[in-house]
Amino acid sequence: MAHIEFTDNYQDLSTDSGYQFKFICKGCGNGYMSSWKASKLGMAGGLLRGAGDLLGGVFGRASSSAYDIQRAVGGSAHDAALKEAVEEIRPLFVQCKRCGQWVCRDICWNAERSLCKSCAPILQREIAAKQANIAVEQADQKIREQDLLEGVNLKATAAVLCPKCGAEAQQGGKFCPECGAPLVPTTECPKCGAKLSAGAKFCGECGARI
Repeated sequence: MAHIEFTDNYQDLSTDSGYQFKFICKGCGNGYMSSWKASKLGMAGGLLRGAGDLLGGVFGRASSSAYDIQRAVGGSAHDAALKEAVEEIRPLFVQCKRCGQWVCRDICWNAERSLCKSCAPILQREIAAKQANIAVEQADQKIREQDLLEGVNLKATAAVLCPKCGAEAQQGGKFCPECGAPLVPTTECPKCGAKLSAGAKFCGECGARI
């Protein structure tokens, strides 16, 4: 039998009952399955195995022999099935004359240049991709130029949780929205004005309760 082209990029899904092949595009990786072809010898072996199960004896031994024969001399039948599958799937693929790869016609072939898109990228696709990437970069730059903290006092010290009731102060502010306790720590004694240490409960100068 003459050599079979286009066999580098396929998966053999055949079994003892028939033949099927999956051809894969070298560009995008998409697969195309050939039609299932039943194996006549495999079907005969299946019938003999069924007869052996019912009647036993020589039929059972014959079924094993048929299966062994199928495995031993099924090469030509397998090759013929592969050749049919190649002819069936070939119209969906094109071989690039520059890199030699077989690629799918719909996605990875540049018909204008008669080369695969890896060797000759499709211009409009590349332009669209570049436009999208640049638009994202420009949007990022524009957002960075915006003042998103207008009205927010970045110097004010505020607790995430109310020190009295433990409520979360999501909106910030000076007082707890749940219990009214101050969220900003007191730094001066309200009576004498002395500086207070963090967490102080009494003024160290006048003894006033904080």
